[in-house]
Amino acid sequence: MSTLHDLNGATIAFDLDGTLVDTAPDLVGALNIILAQESLPPLPFDDVRLMVGRGARALLERGFAAAGAPLDAEQAPALVQRFIDVYLARIADESAPFPGVVEVLSDLKTAGAKLVVCTNKLTNLSTALLDAVALSPFFEAVIGADLAPAAKPDGRHVAAAVAAVGGDVSRAVMIGDSVNDALGARNAGVPGVLVSFGYTEEPVETLGADLVIHSFLDVPKACITLLTSCPAPNTGL
Repeated sequence: MSTLHDLNGATIAFDLDGTLVDTAPDLVGALNIILAQESLPPLPFDDVRLMVGRGARALLERGFAAAGAPLDAEQAPALVQRFIDVYLARIADESAPFPGVVEVLSDLKTAGAKLVVCTNKLTNLSTALLDAVALSPFFEAVIGADLAPAAKPDGRHVAAAVAAVGGDVSRAVMIGDSVNDALGARNAGVPGVLVSFGYTEEPVETLGADLVIHSFLDVPKACITLLTSCPAPNTGL
């Protein structure tokens, strides 16, 4: 019978926004502050939530377009930096781990799994967020897009995260919420699990994951299933 002990020595890589932490409230809040500074109307939370997860520039581009003022390419770098500064100042005012995250990470770490964050978010923002929501002690490393050879969906990002904790892609799983996570896992030769409660505009079942789960409490079972019964997918590296 498979148990958590089967994950001893395995590497589990986690996306951050929309997977571990519900960050949309603070990201939307920061966006609306920038819009107000530019004399633009605020956007409703539900209209912006699914814009989250593709990076600051993409969020600003989509947010400004939704507010009726397409982002000016020349002004974009300064606005992105201003957004990052605003977001960092309120990074966990309203953000919190999804239900079950703390319990599951504790169980996985106790079982001997190597835990790493693999996110397209900048590493400094990621570590600040993890510190603020008290998740940092669970992870051996945080690999943002700026520390990887390329960002997800490039498989080298997932592979770099696995390597950062001394793991091997032959005994690793990627947990995420988006097509970038599913493709990043597949391109690294790692089975991928997607959660259904994250930030994606497409039906999560259509994104190519090996498994879809509807509660974070199902992460251990999904990892055990994939690592004990399924061969790793073909690598795109």
